[in-house]
Amino acid sequence: MPPVLRGKKRRDLSEIPDDELSLDETDSLVSKREEETDLDSYAKEVLTAILQDNLPPTPNNFSLYFDRLLDGKSEAFKKQVYAMLELEESNDAENTILLEQNLKQGFVHVKSILNVTASLYKNMSVMDKILEKRRRELVEVVDSIGIKNVAKVLQEDIKKLNTILKKQTQQMKEYYEETGHLIKKVEQESIFDNQYGVYNKRYLFAKIEKEQNLIKEFKHQSSLILIELSKELSSTIHNPKVITLMTRTIARLLLKTSRRSDIIAHYGKGIFVMLLKHTDIESAKKASERLCDLVSNSSFFLADKEILLKVTIGITKIDPQNSVEETVVQAMDAIDKANEEGNCYAVNIKEIKQTSTGEK
Repeated sequence: MPPVLRGKKRRDLSEIPDDELSLDETDSLVSKREEETDLDSYAKEVLTAILQDNLPPTPNNFSLYFDRLLDGKSEAFKKQVYAMLELEESNDAENTILLEQNLKQGFVHVKSILNVTASLYKNMSVMDKILEKRRRELVEVVDSIGIKNVAKVLQEDIKKLNTILKKQTQQMKEYYEETGHLIKKVEQESIFDNQYGVYNKRYLFAKIEKEQNLIKEFKHQSSLILIELSKELSSTIHNPKVITLMTRTIARLLLKTSRRSDIIAHYGKGIFVMLLKHTDIESAKKASERLCDLVSNSSFFLADKEILLKVTIGITKIDPQNSVEETVVQAMDAIDKANEEGNCYAVNIKEIKQTSTGEK
């Protein structure tokens, strides 16, 4: 138990008359009161918006609306809020990701140990062959019985050592295989994509299904957008490493621009998905336009040639009547439409016959 300090009491500035405060204390107190007032007002604004949309004021809905309404506030207020959130943030998903990363790193270490052990075994086998060769050479020497005996004994010792190494290597192999099975089980339950630093397809589908159930219950609107490197750009790049580097850059930009309530995941083959909760199609369009502008301001140099990044985005709404796969396919169809027309994004909704597009 930590020691308790006695005999001193911290000054409570709120109980001290303003005329007794120093200039620095007064400024600090005023600033603190202003921050509390701003945050209190914002909290009331968030709660009012939730109730106006006929949603229950649950912690989850409050968090979603808190992030959504924050987009319209000043940069100074955003910084103030983000600073507070950083102090109290505790995310179980992030802890899970860290655990997975550590576990996979441990698997890499085990594999390295096995490789080293295999190398030792190989080297000992080579040494055994060398000794056999030298023993045969010594046989030709008639008056070297003692030397031949020593070589023979040495060879027997090496054989014994070789047998032990074989047994230990087999044990290491069995341990390795057991660890591999364990890692596979973990990967089957994993939520993180190591290559791009975002969530994986399994986690994404679970979140979309959960959001569909929430929409069915509370009748709000949410959207799904798919993002991939523009076909116009990727068709001109023939180096897979450069494509991977560009795709990773897109992933970082998505993480940078997303709200805390947004789910960003790698669907596969360089295609990313953003689940925008409590976001209608018009808001999803605006988010896509901002993303297109942000990406277009990023560039790469390839053989002294500057290449501007471009993405294509497909937008659809989350409909409880559709399966998760059908929702994703709709967004993919929107990407195809955007690529065909050379636009930054396109919208595809099952009930809408005409596809809405955003020019690049």
